[in-house]
Amino acid sequence: MPKPMRRGATAAVAALVTVLAAACAPGSSNDKPDSTVPAAVSTDVAEAGNVTLTVWDQEVQGGAKEQIEKLNDQFEAKYPNVKINRVSRSFTDLQKTLRLALSGNNPPDVVEANQGYASMAQFVKAGMLLPLDSYDAVYGWKKRYPKGLTDLNSVTKDGKLIGSGNLYGVSLNGEIVGLYYNKEKLAKLGIQPPKTWADFDQALATAKSKGEVPIAFGNVEKLPAMQLYGVLQDGQLDKESVRKLVFGGGGSWTDAPNVQAAQKLSDWAKNGYLTKDANSIKWDDTPVNFAKGQGVFMFGGTWWAPDLNDRMKDKVGFMLPPPSQAGTPTATMGGESLPWSITAKSKHPDVAAAYINFITSPEAMDVAVETGSLPVLQAPSKQPTKPLMKEVSTAWAALSQNDGTTPYLDYATPTFTDEFGGPLQKLITGRATPQEVMQAAQDDYAAFQKKK
Repeated sequence: MPKPMRRGATAAVAALVTVLAAACAPGSSNDKPDSTVPAAVSTDVAEAGNVTLTVWDQEVQGGAKEQIEKLNDQFEAKYPNVKINRVSRSFTDLQKTLRLALSGNNPPDVVEANQGYASMAQFVKAGMLLPLDSYDAVYGWKKRYPKGLTDLNSVTKDGKLIGSGNLYGVSLNGEIVGLYYNKEKLAKLGIQPPKTWADFDQALATAKSKGEVPIAFGNVEKLPAMQLYGVLQDGQLDKESVRKLVFGGGGSWTDAPNVQAAQKLSDWAKNGYLTKDANSIKWDDTPVNFAKGQGVFMFGGTWWAPDLNDRMKDKVGFMLPPPSQAGTPTATMGGESLPWSITAKSKHPDVAAAYINFITSPEAMDVAVETGSLPVLQAPSKQPTKPLMKEVSTAWAALSQNDGTTPYLDYATPTFTDEFGGPLQKLITGRATPQEVMQAAQDDYAAFQKKK
């Protein structure tokens, strides 16, 4: 994996956060719960005595699962007095249950709390997460990570502004949303990986005419449709405009390019390019079905790559979404994985901080590469060997060099997944027009901006 790649990636995220910070102004809150940050920080894990550290994560598939299992084993080997009680849930299940768990009297010690206004900012506002700045002073995360990455995991204490304030999490993996393709099916259909959106549209039509499912797609959770829409939006709108729109710096969801992206998604659905009854198929089932041969293409995150590589070997390829013109830079959603955070009521915050430091260390980046994942920072000594991960790394490098990272759309408001994702489900089934869907998105967005 080329060494300059990671530096470029962080520059991309830094640019995003610069827009974010300029777009919003922090508010104030008089009812913020008191912080439970320890008065003194200890890095001596052995001194803590026998500890059971409860950790909730969403690493349930393939290499991501192997990665955290290996790191947990290494941590327990280094600190025999600590036993990790790991609770793993799918991303969707984690989002559904985490707030209730954090509000209880016996919450987990460490959790993966999603960035954005819908999750991390809400947890911070409710006093459910521990600010990590005192631990950063001894572990040096802000020295290890570029500012752009730590800013994405930072929130003001009132929860009104993401991108600045206190640090509430540290991430292990990088991620981008790109295009997977079945190499065997492309060869059989006489199709090449698309160099432009026009090529891609032709490929979809060819696949459909030959009886194939052009795009594997499951959308029970609504977020998949938002990601698919976001890919199309990045093809219609310049990256700076997308960044400003998501973080409240200008623009409207009803602007013409955004409506055109919705129209494109509607056209794909009407043409039969998406898996039939997609709204009844779970997100995590999509890559499983794709690996079984259901679909020629599939849009998805690099978090699926390790498992797909294991299932499909050299039959699967990965690329960035195509540009409008061949050879020109492209943009797509991405950044860093869910950050590891300490809960405010953890009985073992010092041990939790040591754990987070361990699983995000330079050595952990090597483990990420070894298990087929994409480390967020440059791995000091390992390079990917699996074919698909080499392609993922190449895509990451290209996106990084061109500052092509755009934010996930669910960052936009606390309720955007429902208020925009729900109408997108209707769009896919022909029960809503592109204009109606984008107006729904704008209504939710404007209401949030007004009261923020």
